Amino acid sequence: MNYINKGNKPTKTGFGEGVLAAAQQDNKVVGLGADITNSVGMNLFAEAFPDRFFSMGIAEQDAVATAAGLALSGKTPVFSTYGVFAAHRANDQIRISVCYNNVHVVIGGAHAGVSVGPDGATHQALEDIAAMRVLPNMTVISPCDATQAKIATEKAILEGKGPVYLRFGREPVPDFTDENQDFEIGKAQLMREGADITLVATGHEVWEAWEAAKALERRGISARVINIHTIKPLDGDILVKAAEDTRLIFTIEEHQIAGGLGGAVAEFLAENHPIRVIRIGMNDRFGESGQAAALMHKFGLDAEGITNRILKEWK
Repeated sequence: MNYINKGNKPTKTGFGEGVLAAAQQDNKVVGLGADITNSVGMNLFAEAFPDRFFSMGIAEQDAVATAAGLALSGKTPVFSTYGVFAAHRANDQIRISVCYNNVHVVIGGAHAGVSVGPDGATHQALEDIAAMRVLPNMTVISPCDATQAKIATEKAILEGKGPVYLRFGREPVPDFTDENQDFEIGKAQLMREGADITLVATGHEVWEAWEAAKALERRGISARVINIHTIKPLDGDILVKAAEDTRLIFTIEEHQIAGGLGGAVAEFLAENHPIRVIRIGMNDRFGESGQAAALMHKFGLDAEGITNRILKEWK
C-alpha cells in the first residue's frame, strides 16, 4: 500500500475532533480542562457543549479525581492536559482513583515527544508511555496522524473499557491514513511489507519509518513497517510474525527507549520469540528547546536519522 501526505495537521486536532464526535453520539460524555483547552484540542467540545465541560484550572490532580467520581456516577469523562502533567503530576490519582477502581476515564496526553519544539524539555513528554503502561487496567494508545487520532479517540470513548491514555502531539505532521481505515484498539497495522528487517513505530514516527523504508529500499534493504498505535495491550501476533520473517527489529518512538514502545516490544519478544531488537528513540536524556524539525533531526528521529542508524546496524 502506498501512503500520501494529505497535508500536515496536528494530532491534537484529531483528538479534539474525536472527542466532539463521541460527545455528539453519547450525552454521557463530559469534558474536563486545565486552562489549556485550545492547546490540547478540547476547545471543539467546550464550544459545542459548554454545559458538559468543566474547567478545573491548573489542578491536574483534582481534575483526575473529579473524572474518577464522574465515571463512578455513570458519566464518561475525558480529561486532557500536557502529557508531562497527566502522566507524572497526576500519576497518583490516575493509579488509585482511576486504575484501581478500573473506571472508564479517557485521558489525553498532549505535547508528546521532542516535536513539541520551543516549549523545551519541561513540556516534552518523553516518559509518559512508560508511566502509563505499567499501571494495571490502563490502555495506552499512540495514533500516527490526525485522522487516526480522531478515529482512535472516538473509539476509545465509545467502545473502550476502563482507563485509557491517548498520546498526541502539538505541531502539524503528515496526515496520511484513510478515514475508512480498519482501526481496532489492540490490533497493530501492517503499513508495508518487507523481508529483511522490521521497523516497529508509533505516533509521529510511523511516517518517518515509512519514509526511511523507502530510502532503505533504494539501498537494497527490504523493510517491513508496522504501526503500533496501541502500546497496551500489545499486538503480539504481528510481532511474532515479524520476528519469524525478518532478521532484525527496530523500534522507533519519540520517547525514552527505556520503558516505552521499545521496552514493551523487547520484553514481549524476549519471552515469546527471541530476536535482536534495536531501539531508536531518546536515550536517557531530556529534550531541549528548538524548532520541531531541527530537534527531530538532531536526535536522529527523522527519516534521515532512522535510515542512517539502520545502515550502521545492518550487516
